[in-house]
This record gives sequence, structure tokens and C-alpha cells, in this order.
Amino acid sequence: MNYTRAAELPELLKQRIVVIDGAMGTMIQRYKLTEADFRGERLKDHPKDLKGNNDLLVLTRPDVIREIHDQYLAAGADLIETNTFGATSIAQEDYGLQDLAYEMNVAAARIAREACDAASTPDKPRFVAGALGPTPRTASISPDVNDPAARNVTFEALRAAYYEQAQGLLDGGCDLFLVETIFDTLNAKAAIFALDELMEATGERLPVIISGTVTDASGRILSGQTVTAFWHSVRHAKPLAVGLNCALGAALMRPYIEELGKAAPDTAISCYPNAGLPNPMSDTGFDETPDVTGGLMEEFARSGFLNIVGGCCGTTPDHIAAIAQRVSAYRPRSRRDPLFSGLVQAEAAEAA
Repeated sequence: MNYTRAAELPELLKQRIVVIDGAMGTMIQRYKLTEADFRGERLKDHPKDLKGNNDLLVLTRPDVIREIHDQYLAAGADLIETNTFGATSIAQEDYGLQDLAYEMNVAAARIAREACDAASTPDKPRFVAGALGPTPRTASISPDVNDPAARNVTFEALRAAYYEQAQGLLDGGCDLFLVETIFDTLNAKAAIFALDELMEATGERLPVIISGTVTDASGRILSGQTVTAFWHSVRHAKPLAVGLNCALGAALMRPYIEELGKAAPDTAISCYPNAGLPNPMSDTGFDETPDVTGGLMEEFARSGFLNIVGGCCGTTPDHIAAIAQRVSAYRPRSRRDPLFSGLVQAEAAEAA
């Protein structure tokens, strides 16, 4: 029996803080894969270098991706992201593999689906989050400092690429969509538009989580919006959760998560920061140990900021295990979301 059903998520978010997994790239680096690993037999004669195209590994080294998913599940993750951060046709053009984008997304979702199904129990369901990452091209930022009006991609091209990606993730069996690491809100709008089109066409209505990226101490995403402005630009999507990830560690991200929570009192909040600051001398490339990251996220939970929590760059299964353990004693962020209103009303009626 498959217990991983998206309809269970609202109830789960009511009960406790939900844990999402950690970094995929950090874990892949530990395998020290070669060009041959990325190529496999299928792409051995491909004219371009492929090492570093982590999304391709779902086709050429699916065993590695499955092992990483399994490690995060064993660490206590409830949500597993598909290995599809750059699996759009636009991003894959850099490798000459744009024609494989749909296949990559189907394969990635199936690998994550199998891992989650194997780990799920009635008491602890696991969910596959179909990840839609940013692309190397931005719809609202010029690639030419001498020509502010220049663009290297259109909204329609982004929409089409995200639609193809989302179709693959849906066909592969994801439970929800995660539009993440947003540094250009117009790109995110293209992804949201594509998801809405897909769900209208298929009749499926999966939850959506939207996660932006504050790039520095300015408190703005790269396309110039504050956290509050970012939320008001995407709130029409009525996401299951909105949050922040990447670029900053928890300590620097704290004021922006707090701001987002105040701006979006009617929506669940997600947070998965980096493991502190980059540190090339560290095993993970970042400076925070699991205990440090776990302690910081415990403080977030104690402060009532969190509904969904995990890690981004530099985090490992050990970080996720520490986070899961440290936040388990705390209730999730105040339930002011319409997502929970029916449940709250039902409880009130029962009590009466």
C-alpha cells in the first residue's frame, strides 16, 4: 500500500514540523564521480563534457541518487526532493542535452518515489517533492551590463520549459511541486503559470511550495525584491508553503524568515538554509557542523517560525538528522492558514 498521498500533508503540517532533505550536490561530490560516470554507456560519444551535470545522473548513475535519497530518509526526512534542480531544457542546453529533459524528470521522480515508498509507514508517510530550480537565464535581469533592456530568454520559453519539466515530474509520481531557489521572480511566475496550466490540463491538483533566495544582507532577492514584495508577487498561487533557501546560513537568514512569516500569516513557512558560510577547508565546503545547524534551527522552531525545515548547500544526512531531532520537541508555526481552517472548525464543533 502506498501511504505517500499529498492529501495527508495539511494534517501532517498541523501536527508537527515537517522535515525536508538536505543538499544533493554536496552528497554527489562525496562519490568523486568521473566523466565516465556522468556519460555512462549511452552518452560515451557525446561531444560536450558532462561532468558536473548532476541532473543527468538519474539516467547514468541512478544507484548513486537512490543511495542519497535513502540516506536522507534514514536521517528522518519527510520530504525528498527530486534530483532535478537543473533538469529543464533551457539549463540542459549548456550540455547539448535539452532533448533529454523530460526523460530526466520522469526518471528522477521515479527514483525518489521508489525510495519514499520503501521508507513510508502508516505513522510516517514520506513525500516526493518535484523540484523546479532556477535556470541559467533570467527573464527580468539583463545579461549585458551595457544594455539594461537586453534579455536572453522570454517568458514563453521559460513557461514551456517548466511545463515540460513539471509534466515529467508528475508522470514520474511526485506528490507535490517545489519551485525553489528563486532569484528572479519573473522566472518563478513562469514556473507557477506552467504548473497551473498542467494541473488544469490533467485534472491533478498537487500542492505547491515556493522558496525564494535572499542573496545577501540587503534582504532582497537578486531581481531586487524584498522578502515581503516577493511574497506579494507569488501569493496568487496559493501555495501550501512559502519560504527561503540557499545563499545564506540560518543565522543570516533569520530576520528574513521572520519577515516572511509576518508578511504571510495565512501560509505555512518553509526554511532550508545553507550550512553556514562557504569554507573550502571543510569536508562539506561549508563551516557549520550538524550540531551547530541543528541548534540554530531549534531556535527557529522555539521562536515559532517553522512549518517545514531542512538544509541546502553543505548540509548532509547528519545535518538533517540533527535538525529533525532538535525540532521534534516543538509545535509547528501558528495555524492561521486557511489550509487548516476546516480542521480547526471541525475540532471546535466536536468540542461544542
